[in-house]
Amino acid sequence: MMKKLLRIILSVIILLLLAFCIFLLFSTITEFRPPDADVLSTTGEAPPLPDSQVYSAMSWNLGYAGLGANMDFFYDGGTGVRDTRANVLKNYTAIRNFLIRNDSIDFILLQEIDVKSKRSYGFNQYEEIGGLLSHHRGELALNYKVNFVPVPPLDPMGKVKSGIATFSRFFPVTSIRYSFHGDFKWPLRSFELKRCYLANRYSVGNGKELILINTHNSAYDDGSLRAIQIKELSDYMLAEFQNGNYVLAGGDWNQCPSGFKPGYINFDKQNLSYLPDDFLKGWKQYYSDSIPTNRRVTEPYNKQSTSVTTIDFFIASPNIKVIDISIADLDFKNSDHHPVLINFMLK
Repeated sequence: MMKKLLRIILSVIILLLLAFCIFLLFSTITEFRPPDADVLSTTGEAPPLPDSQVYSAMSWNLGYAGLGANMDFFYDGGTGVRDTRANVLKNYTAIRNFLIRNDSIDFILLQEIDVKSKRSYGFNQYEEIGGLLSHHRGELALNYKVNFVPVPPLDPMGKVKSGIATFSRFFPVTSIRYSFHGDFKWPLRSFELKRCYLANRYSVGNGKELILINTHNSAYDDGSLRAIQIKELSDYMLAEFQNGNYVLAGGDWNQCPSGFKPGYINFDKQNLSYLPDDFLKGWKQYYSDSIPTNRRVTEPYNKQSTSVTTIDFFIASPNIKVIDISIADLDFKNSDHHPVLINFMLK
């Protein structure tokens, strides 16, 4: 009887190992491998932007409508994996209503917008928001495409298809997804985000171009991936500026502005990272030091105790004049990020 029991246990272990190997093989074969540069659209000769107009832009990480104030998240040290369908719908409704109220903004940069994910119940947020912003043209750059994320083991995330999207009231000449290099090692990389930035190129009436960049940098690393990404992005931005173009970058940088000093309480010092002090010297970083843009998702949001930080902001080349910047303080009700809004002119 003992030998028979041992054979059964051994057979089960072998079957489990075999199943695990097959799963790893499947995940490796189907791994999302985007090219270094992926041209999402080319419109040719788009109507030029007036060089004397005041423009508006907004950056907002939507948290896929699944990280409202009631939510904690296991990647951040909490226990939650996904919110209820009812709460995700409630969050999304609030997000869409905010976007509708602000649909006059010229350039809308969104991060963590789902296309078809278990965590947001398969709802195509990009397609639906594109229908709401009927006067905008949208482009989507996928950065998270995994058939099955196996963590946490007892309640896995499952399928994820998500990305960053830029909606604009003007036609870009081109819209290109650029992959950030540097990656997690195998097999982890098969289940992690493939970080990128989305660059839209617009003709300007004075013969120059506006390069609008939407970025979402790495968060869950030791800082080495962020350093690689920042170098790649700064090289790209500087090259465009040296060509005589205007460059504006916004998004979720997952690090604080250079030398940032908060004017609010409960500043989040966990995994704290800053842009280098010498990052694009002569360029300006635009943020608010009085209102945070992100909250730690270790627990449901508590205004008195939850750690908060500023990792969402804009960076502009010296030939762009930013008139003002504001943070829409939504008390983190429907996302773990706040929208950042600016008005700017092309010098």
